[in-house]
Amino acid sequence: MTSGAVRDVGVPERTRVVSAGRPPWWLLLVALVAGTLITADLLTGGVLERLDLRISDAIGGWGLRDSAAYPAVWVVTQVGGRATILVVLAGLVGYLAWRRRTWAPLLRVLLALVLLTLVVYAFKHGTGRLAPGHPDELFFTDEGVSFPSGHVANAVLMWGVARWLAVEYRLPARVQRAFWVLAVCGPVVTGLAMVSLNFHWVTDAVVGAAVGIVLLGVVHRLDGVVLSRWVRARGRQTA
Repeated sequence: MTSGAVRDVGVPERTRVVSAGRPPWWLLLVALVAGTLITADLLTGGVLERLDLRISDAIGGWGLRDSAAYPAVWVVTQVGGRATILVVLAGLVGYLAWRRRTWAPLLRVLLALVLLTLVVYAFKHGTGRLAPGHPDELFFTDEGVSFPSGHVANAVLMWGVARWLAVEYRLPARVQRAFWVLAVCGPVVTGLAMVSLNFHWVTDAVVGAAVGIVLLGVVHRLDGVVLSRWVRARGRQTA
């Protein structure tokens, strides 16, 4: 018996796999509080708005958007792009549906996509924040859709779901490690690339990460109380 097996004695299997992808309660609390406070500060023209402007001005001085490095940095932003992630998830979900004969992964991905779309675009259209590059005195209009960063939120939530599926369905260790790297590092490099190209303000990226963390916790919770129970019940009915 390996040392890993000894540590797992007495721990239910589902508890182990869920904990591998579920944000801890303290991280959910930090994300919720930080996201709320940052949003309130921006909407009241607080100090973070001025900080965003100073950082954006400094980054604009780099001239990265007009340099030969632009295409490479843009590619990095697509680590959090919806098309990129959906292609990978489509392959993952299709493989699991074929090999494991389960619809649970598809339902989780669809739930995550619906929640992400509703929440992120509610924020975007509710705040109307413009992206960097507009006149200093103009931060919010009816056409602004910069806040929060959908790419960062997408990277946190969807790569988090992918990692969860890889662990729960015991995919090869190298696949689990790859999704762990994407779940942890993907949002970071996406946010840095988006900010460095002045596509987003720093606070857009930070709140995008906070939204992704909270939604990942919500998806885990809804899966535990609704989705997985329904799938298991359907499985028993058709057995």
